Amino acid sequence: MSDKRGIGHLVCGRRAKWVVLVLWLVALFLTAPFAQKLTDAQDNDAASWLPGSAESTQVLEISKDFRPEQIPAVVVYAREDGLTAQDRAQIAEDARQLEELRAHGIRGAETQGPVYDRETDPRAAQIFVPITMDEKGWEEIAPAVDSIRDDVGEGGDGLAVHITGPGGTSADFSEAFEGIDSTLLLSAMGVVIVMLLITYRSPSLLLVPLLSVIAALFTAQALIYLLAEHAGLTVNGQSAGILTVLVFGAGTDYALLLVARYREELHRHEDRHEAMALALHRAGPAVIASGATVVLSMLVLLAAEMNSTRGLGPVAAIGVAVALLAMLTLFPALLVIFGRWIFWPVVPHHGDPDRIETGLWARMGRRIARRPRMVWAATALILAVCSLGLIQLRAEGISNADAFTGKPDSIVGQEVSARYFPAGAGDPLVVISNEAQARQVGEAVAATRGVVPTSLGLPPGTKPSNEGKVLFEATMTDPADSEAAKQTVERVRDAVHAIPDADAQVGGGTASLLDMDKATTHDNILIIPLVLVVVMLILCALLRALIAPLLLIGTVILSFAAALGISALAFRYLFDYAGETTDFPLFVFVFLVALGIDYNIFLTTRIREEAARQGTRPGVVTGLAATGAVITSAGLVLAGTFAALGTLPMVGFAEIGFAVALGVLLDTFIVRSVLVTSLFLDVGAKVWWPSKLAEEDGDAPVVTEAERVSQTP
Repeated sequence: MSDKRGIGHLVCGRRAKWVVLVLWLVALFLTAPFAQKLTDAQDNDAASWLPGSAESTQVLEISKDFRPEQIPAVVVYAREDGLTAQDRAQIAEDARQLEELRAHGIRGAETQGPVYDRETDPRAAQIFVPITMDEKGWEEIAPAVDSIRDDVGEGGDGLAVHITGPGGTSADFSEAFEGIDSTLLLSAMGVVIVMLLITYRSPSLLLVPLLSVIAALFTAQALIYLLAEHAGLTVNGQSAGILTVLVFGAGTDYALLLVARYREELHRHEDRHEAMALALHRAGPAVIASGATVVLSMLVLLAAEMNSTRGLGPVAAIGVAVALLAMLTLFPALLVIFGRWIFWPVVPHHGDPDRIETGLWARMGRRIARRPRMVWAATALILAVCSLGLIQLRAEGISNADAFTGKPDSIVGQEVSARYFPAGAGDPLVVISNEAQARQVGEAVAATRGVVPTSLGLPPGTKPSNEGKVLFEATMTDPADSEAAKQTVERVRDAVHAIPDADAQVGGGTASLLDMDKATTHDNILIIPLVLVVVMLILCALLRALIAPLLLIGTVILSFAAALGISALAFRYLFDYAGETTDFPLFVFVFLVALGIDYNIFLTTRIREEAARQGTRPGVVTGLAATGAVITSAGLVLAGTFAALGTLPMVGFAEIGFAVALGVLLDTFIVRSVLVTSLFLDVGAKVWWPSKLAEEDGDAPVVTEAERVSQTP
């Protein structure tokens, strides 16, 4: 056996392969019970999303000294031609029943209402039902809203009844997240099965990467659960959903690359153990570098101010690291255990001809080699034109009404309520100040434009004073999730912060949204350059060059801009979305750069290997020919798994899924196969500067198709 087998001998040796399998089976046996508990460990309350140092977060924490943490649900009744006496009797009876309700965090006596839109001939009414956040927290919101709905019914005979407010909206979000793990798991699994069938054309072979990815996912979920329970790791519905997509997408990509190299070596070696050892030796560095790029890029998110973004970092990093480990150990061990027959019906035999030099990608490489400068200039221009769509990008946040792909009951209720009551009713400002300056602070709040002056008061269940502090609420005239309401919060903060010794702070739902926007803007400015630095350092270490990494980073940035530009146009004119979430550019950038650079790593490491043997320019063509099919398949799998996010009824997930899937396809079919190839062909051996390969390589010519045919025996 070759002395270049390296770690491959430890993984796929004649005895080692069985040891690896047993170790993974033991690990799965121990971790599977914990993986199933990950949903229970999710923390979806406000503090898990908000920036820790934000004013709204501090208000949220201080508020707990005055009253239990609560989120109000608002029952809205409306009849356009006016409420009848029977309607008012029903509303009064509903209010009485809600006062007696004791279920899922509802304390009954704290309810307010009914409140009518006008004293005579009212057309609408509201009942406010605070939902107390118990130990189970946000898990109780949806059941609490269901209990309210059971009590008040669904209206009828012209009387509209809806449950809205923060409680109603949170319940609809909770239902949208419900089953997210199983939905994404089944969607991602379906995509992977279809793509592996198309790629391998083997029903037996697809089982090996599929089993390996599932093992990696369960193991990662178990580790994350244990860290969440015992080490304070924050996991929420967003990070848990993205974990599934990342493990399936990245894990399958690594499997495809290894299988392609293993198949090559099976043509050259009779012993499958030696073939796998050499495949791991030659493809392993690229796979490890690819995984390290994703892991380190995800860990950069720890620098974020947003708790939700910071929590996603280690969750995603753990998922990709476990997937990498599974694909470098369990996956090759299983392939060797099953033997060559696993490739049925197209079984690779020792001595079969290698068709790399005659395939589609080899022919494409030779065509690009004729005029590489013209090709990369035209391609870069097209991508630059696509990036002009960025002028349509509106990543300024979206309202609750625009956050769902459909229109749940809470959104309908919000629209109905806004026709008859102040639009901000049900989601007030929360103001805390020193008791001595409370009156002055209250007057400043009431006098601020955008605040309903008569709405100022203590919420139900609140102590008048606590350790020299006072808490009160105020209703805004604009919808709580609107840009106008955020501007009102800014004005209120300016007004109360100017009062000496008041130590006043402003929180509430709108203030939280405002603080999240500010934190996300900070994160965008900080994290995007950090990720680029991390990727650049990894590429320099892997390729032992400076020019090549700079070219690759430039192509990735151009690809990201084009993907965002096309996506913005699609969101405006195809899907009719109102805008994008503020963290949309950051997430798309991190996923595209960390994952999209994979394909450049796969290609350029093979080019460097071939350049050392035959020169850079012919090495480019051979590298493209050898990796073209597998990278294309990997890109389709990864794009498909991210597109699975579109199965969730939430605009934010759908937008991220679409943009990342589109960017991956651009990287696969245009950036890697055309732009990078033509750039390397044009620059030639200088791409390896300052390594010795740049000096020794020379400018070996690319063999044309006619020359290749004439040289063939």
